[in-house]
Amino acid sequence: MTTPIRLTSFSHGGGCGCKIAPGVLAEILKNSSGFPIPPQLMVGIETSDDAAVYKLNPDQALIATTDFFMPIVDDPFDFGRIAATNAVSDVYAMGGTPIMALALVGMPVSQLPLDVIAAIIKGGETVCAEAGIPIAGGHTIDSVEPIYGLVVLGLVHPSKVKRNGDAQSGDKLILGKGLGVGILSAALKKGLLNDAGYATMISTTTQLNKPGTLLADIDGVGAVTDVTGFGLLGHLLEVARASRLTARLSMQHIPLLDQAMELATRGCITGASARNWSAYGQDVQLLDGVTLTEQHLLCDPQTSGGLLVSVRPEAVDPVISLFHRMGFMQAQVIGELGPSLAASKIMVAP
Repeated sequence: MTTPIRLTSFSHGGGCGCKIAPGVLAEILKNSSGFPIPPQLMVGIETSDDAAVYKLNPDQALIATTDFFMPIVDDPFDFGRIAATNAVSDVYAMGGTPIMALALVGMPVSQLPLDVIAAIIKGGETVCAEAGIPIAGGHTIDSVEPIYGLVVLGLVHPSKVKRNGDAQSGDKLILGKGLGVGILSAALKKGLLNDAGYATMISTTTQLNKPGTLLADIDGVGAVTDVTGFGLLGHLLEVARASRLTARLSMQHIPLLDQAMELATRGCITGASARNWSAYGQDVQLLDGVTLTEQHLLCDPQTSGGLLVSVRPEAVDPVISLFHRMGFMQAQVIGELGPSLAASKIMVAP
């Protein structure tokens, strides 16, 4: 009998947990030389937004993004679906509509059967079809670890671009998906994730963040980002810093994926969680009653995570209603933003 291929055995880290830690990334980029910025470039790297945005004309701006990583699951079709969903999400996080994708494929061709590689690519194609876009080309290489992802292009009206710096003091914070993808993936690697847990993991990581496009049309929506490899705290800090605000979260209101708390308590924690905390923990205050396990959940790297949205209080009900209508039943208010007296901080209450 042939032993099934375990894709995760080829990768030193899976999904968005592969991201270079925030502190290391900042050190790498700190001396990068700047280039003249054309006036048409509406969003670049300055505020850690999800994608670049280039104004084409008064009615259209081009969104450009890319995302790729090593396997987070062993099933090749599921891996392709997750990677593609994660990549397309950045266009939705800018308030845009995806129009086209290019595939990025790196595979250990001598070690993986060709039908496995084909299944990965098919998984990505399936998600792009659901998003209504073609994969119009791409690039392939023979690599040591399996890598798959997409370059994704989208369009948005220039007045509807959703930047990290668009939040305001008094905004409520809404999270579209539950936390815990990294914890479930760690449990999978340890053989501790049951069938129901795996189904939860696949369901959340392959759910396209389509509400992002419609959020751009709701008055009172400020900043929008998606929660991925730096965890909820890391991506919220990006919004807070770009908007020069502080944030307060209520742990009891933060949605979690089924089994995430139980598995985290049993030690199913990723190395990326600790790296994330090391990078930005100095800017987070955990109030009495917030446990170490909850800290891990707040720093847990999310692969294809939910949208994080800042909204004026009067826009909360329309935004929550939109999420729920589109199948994001865990979407809810998790905290709020306030003025920053000095550096941006996050306070987490039990």
